[in-house]
Amino acid sequence: MLFPTTIAGSLPKPEWLAEPNTLWAPWKLQGAELTNAKRDATLLAVKIQEDAGIDIVTEGEQARQHFVHGFLERVEGIDFAHKVEMGIRNDRYKAMVPQVVAPLKLKSRVHADEARAARGHTTRKLKFTMPGPMTIIDTIADNFYGDRVKMAFAFADLLNEEAKALQADGVDMIQFDEPAFNVYMSEVNEWGIEALTRAAKGLTCQTAVHICYGYGIKANTDWKETLGTEWRQYEQIFPAIDASPIQQVAIECRNSHVPLELLGLLKNKVVQAGVIDVASDTVETPEDVVKVIEAVMKFVPKERITATTNCGMAPMRRDIAEAKLRALGAGAKLAREKLA
Repeated sequence: MLFPTTIAGSLPKPEWLAEPNTLWAPWKLQGAELTNAKRDATLLAVKIQEDAGIDIVTEGEQARQHFVHGFLERVEGIDFAHKVEMGIRNDRYKAMVPQVVAPLKLKSRVHADEARAARGHTTRKLKFTMPGPMTIIDTIADNFYGDRVKMAFAFADLLNEEAKALQADGVDMIQFDEPAFNVYMSEVNEWGIEALTRAAKGLTCQTAVHICYGYGIKANTDWKETLGTEWRQYEQIFPAIDASPIQQVAIECRNSHVPLELLGLLKNKVVQAGVIDVASDTVETPEDVVKVIEAVMKFVPKERITATTNCGMAPMRRDIAEAKLRALGAGAKLAREKLA
């Protein structure tokens, strides 16, 4: 199939599960009620994607309060009781984060419940997202290792352990989210891609990395205003990513200042092209989606293009997010008719 569709990973949570339109939103339930509600929200997220015509669905990250900390909660050696304030993404914004205080080890399976629930209720391909090693260490304070790289590789081993288990659960694609890759470009080439490769070691399912300029929150939109008319950061890292074993790269293309010519550096990858803008409440038309796909086709063969969202949709209004999903599905269908 030409132009299969997917999403970056997250969808807004139902109002009965967590506070809407908010990142890091606290749960509204607890105990067994919360467990059941997370499962219900996961199945709802899958159904919404299926109805919208999404070909490679996710569980919508409904069981996680945050895309990084949802993984960290099942890791030994992390102190959540004594959080400290830390600058994230090179001080783009501040957050209260837990601390690494001892050797890292998985307490148990991390995402088994939601992965198995999603797999048991869809026949479509299932993608599962996890934070990448560099993004994790940029979202947690180190009070043990004293070495960013050493801590990143420790997390890479834990990610790999869970990724292999998710593959055994029937997940068709593991995607590592690395927004830190467009902040610390020199470190990406020095050790970031090596850590990412370690996280994906031994996987036989499809693998992907999602790199973007972040959610449509004020801290990110304000930062983008400082980047100029062309965002060329990817030029520094795409060649190394292209030489890595990771098979797909997800990148924002809709209303982005990333020169699409840079996609030509990904000669050996499937490009998950973001055709839906998550920083705007304006709902795209199917024709808008086709236009972005046509623009990407100037630099990427159509057989290697997947249509997706620019980033996660967790902070968005549910009605707008769902309308954008429908536009994504309809737009890809129209593109197949026009561009086959």
